[in-house]
Amino acid sequence: MAEKLRLDKYLWSIRLFKTRSQAADACDKGKVKYNGDNAKAARTVSVGDEYEVKTENKRWRIKVTGLLDHRVQYSEAINYYIDITPAEEIERLQFQAASFNTGKRQSKIGRPTKKDRRDLDEFVGE
Repeated sequence: MAEKLRLDKYLWSIRLFKTRSQAADACDKGKVKYNGDNAKAARTVSVGDEYEVKTENKRWRIKVTGLLDHRVQYSEAINYYIDITPAEEIERLQFQAASFNTGKRQSKIGRPTKKDRRDLDEFVGE
């Protein structure tokens, strides 16, 4: 593990962003905050720091518990931060997930399937 670690590299290694350049772009666009101020990608991360990170799907609040300079699997990466996201943000995400429509027809509702039509034709005798 490293003693000095860039913020963009840390966010990439704990898997909040898919690539390091996406993490750096988020820092440049003001989507990563430290104490309410925008955090630059080159900022040095320390244990105990708290960051607000806005990704595509979620607004994270994380507390750094360990420094990780390389990407590891998710089950190991979650040991290097604590998710302290407020409860209202988590509720908002659950509400969005519940109202999300995939466009797939629910079973036994709406237009019949091809099999349903064949069964109906057999029953009617056509």
